[in-house]
Amino acid sequence: MRIKKAALKTLNNFLQVIPIILGVFLLLSLVNIAISPSFYAKIFTHNSLLDSVIGAALGSISAGNPLTSYIIGGELLEQGVGLIAVTAFLLGWVTVGLIQLPAESLMLGKRFAIIRNIISFIMAIIIAILTVFTLTLI
Repeated sequence: MRIKKAALKTLNNFLQVIPIILGVFLLLSLVNIAISPSFYAKIFTHNSLLDSVIGAALGSISAGNPLTSYIIGGELLEQGVGLIAVTAFLLGWVTVGLIQLPAESLMLGKRFAIIRNIISFIMAIIIAILTVFTLTLI
C-alpha cells in the first residue's frame, strides 16, 4: 500500500512539473534561435578576464545541452572568439541555467538553486582561465 501511495504521489508531482519543464524548453529554443553566434563574436574584447566573465554570462543566459554547445563553441572559435571566452561560454551554457532557474527553484528549493548557479558561474570563469592556462603550458 505504501508503494502505491508513493507512486501516485510521484506521478502527481511529475504531472505538475511537466508544464514548467515544457515552458523552459520553449524559452531555451526561442533564445537559441533569436541570438546568433555572430552576435557573440562581436561582443568579446580579447581581454582574458573580461572575456571569461562575458562568456560565462552569455552561456548562463543561453543555457542548453552539451551536444549543441560543442557546435556553437566551434562556430565561435571560427569567428575569432578567444579560447577562454569559448570555454567559459561552454561551461556557463552547461552548468548555469538562468532560464531554468524557476523550474530548478520549484523542484530543489530557491536558496539551493540560487547558490548552485552562483557557484557554477564563478567556477565557469575560474575553470576557463585555468584550462587555457594549462593548454598554453603543454
